[in-house]
Amino acid sequence: MSFPSTAPWLRRSLSGWWRWLVIVLMALSLSSNARAQEPSQMLAPLDMPDMSTPRDSIVVPPLPPDFLSHSEGWLRLSYPPSAAAWSSKLVEAAFEARQALIDELGKPVLGDVEVRIARDPQELARLAPVGLPPPEYAEGVAYARARLIVISLVAPHSPEPPDLREVLRHELAHVALHDAVGGLAVPRWFNEGFAVHASGESSLVRTRTLWTATLANRVLPMAELDRTFPANSRLAAVAYAQSADFVRFLLRRQDRDRFQMFIERLSRGERFNTAISDAYDADLRRLEFQWREEIRKRYSWAPVLLGGGVIWVAVIGLVGLAWMRRRRDSRRTLARWARQEAMEDRRALAEQESERIRVTIQHRDSAAGFPPPSRRDDVPVKVEHGGRWHTLH
Repeated sequence: MSFPSTAPWLRRSLSGWWRWLVIVLMALSLSSNARAQEPSQMLAPLDMPDMSTPRDSIVVPPLPPDFLSHSEGWLRLSYPPSAAAWSSKLVEAAFEARQALIDELGKPVLGDVEVRIARDPQELARLAPVGLPPPEYAEGVAYARARLIVISLVAPHSPEPPDLREVLRHELAHVALHDAVGGLAVPRWFNEGFAVHASGESSLVRTRTLWTATLANRVLPMAELDRTFPANSRLAAVAYAQSADFVRFLLRRQDRDRFQMFIERLSRGERFNTAISDAYDADLRRLEFQWREEIRKRYSWAPVLLGGGVIWVAVIGLVGLAWMRRRRDSRRTLARWARQEAMEDRRALAEQESERIRVTIQHRDSAAGFPPPSRRDDVPVKVEHGGRWHTLH
């Protein structure tokens, strides 16, 4: 290709300050493209609706008048009377999760958090900050800027009750990561992957999902996952499974210090790709390649060819047994509570009847001129339960 006659003049002009202007414009263009490709777009997890809302503008509604509250250190737990039996279990789970998150992130997190327990999804929305409703499918929501977590006792689209401790650990992980990075944005896949990994939820199901996706070559590229993180599709399970497993890969024992260095760099305002490259001495694509090599070895065709069907039957059987045991334990717990309440009611009625008889006898003896008895408490009281009579002591 030949240049026009003005080409020499243009080349001479570019040899001066025009050249620097062109270089600066090209650098700005490349910087803009790099920012567009940076995987820290302002896409927050769907169960963190307040990530882009200033804290001063978040309005948290008051609790219903019948709610109970329990404060212990950094945690305030508010719940309806029907959830009183869960209060001590959730407090214990919260403290255990907080310590584990501090150990993994290497920073003090969860300085103060309020956890609200809703009776159902409708009350979940009423307990959430004004104008920041939870997703329709949500069992729990984390409002990190407002230092608030809201959890429902009833799952929106399932007859089975949610595992409250698991949901609490998931939402606490979101808030803890928010605290550790100073509220700065991180990719959605990393945020969700860290929360799923920290909560330990559905590990067997995730293992099978990732195994199947690896064998079918359907593992999604991490660089694209943040922009295309599916909300309600067949790929959602794969996205969650690989995000959690990639976070597990970053948190391997030999890399725990690197992970904490990575979090520290994020908290200083470094871009996600830069922080992870500096901490791990490898960029995100290199780390993803290493992780893919690991899962290929872990989820090879050998188990399938050498009896993988039997393995999956066993896995499915274990999951089924765990579900049946959980359902059985829930039924037994409810039945035990019902029996205890019935026994307490009968005991209270028996004590009232015993007191009434004692007062009647005392009045009768007093009217007849007999001295009052020294003690009547040794009179046994019997109640009927389950077709049998029992003596109360």
